[in-house]
Amino acid sequence: MTVHPEPEIVLYDLACNQNVCFSPVVWRIRFMLNYKQIPYRTIFLEFPDIEPTIKGLGLEPSKPNIKYTVPVILHVPSHTYMMDSVPISQFIESTYPDPPVPLTSELGHEVETKARAVLGPTVRNSVMPREINILSPRAQEFFRRTREAGLGHPLEALLDTDKEEQAWSAVNEDMRAFGELMMTHKADGPFILGARPSYADFFIVGSLQSSRVVDEGVFQRFMKFPGFKEIYEACVPLMDRKD
Repeated sequence: MTVHPEPEIVLYDLACNQNVCFSPVVWRIRFMLNYKQIPYRTIFLEFPDIEPTIKGLGLEPSKPNIKYTVPVILHVPSHTYMMDSVPISQFIESTYPDPPVPLTSELGHEVETKARAVLGPTVRNSVMPREINILSPRAQEFFRRTREAGLGHPLEALLDTDKEEQAWSAVNEDMRAFGELMMTHKADGPFILGARPSYADFFIVGSLQSSRVVDEGVFQRFMKFPGFKEIYEACVPLMDRKD
């Protein structure tokens, strides 16, 4: 059993039956903690337990239409609780500035915007319906009920082989162009901004690692496009802590 130093951060994460992080938004924070070597401890929450647990911590969503969600952190030295990856990343960067992680840049903003447009539908159609397979029975019931209410049909309807293949074919050129965009500074290093990682790298690789935990086959589809393998492999050393 690995012994970790006394935590400065308690990280509330999303539970799965593999006992590792698979939430893309939590991975963004986990990458920052790992890169900055900040001691932390993880508390995994099942889907049905997220809202009551966060309410019990005294946190409220920043806007009325925002749901209770992970990541949540407790900063132990100041006994400060915080929810949502954006303010958490800002807090971590200001509190632990070395080594720096650029949170914003013109290229990073473009990458994140295009990722939502290009990767978003693919993740929704190929990763999300398979996510139920790595959840506990109790979390599966919650996940199916809440997701199918929004979809208007069973999760399995997204996994029609012909429709899934058509969906991947439809984004083929966009994915290639997106991969090339991520390699804009490849002459300077393997990351989006060159030699050192930024929040944009963690944004992308968090989604890739999520897909890998959910389904290796879907993950390998991403790896076939330029840029994806390079940026993923550059971040592998920052994945030692998955729990």
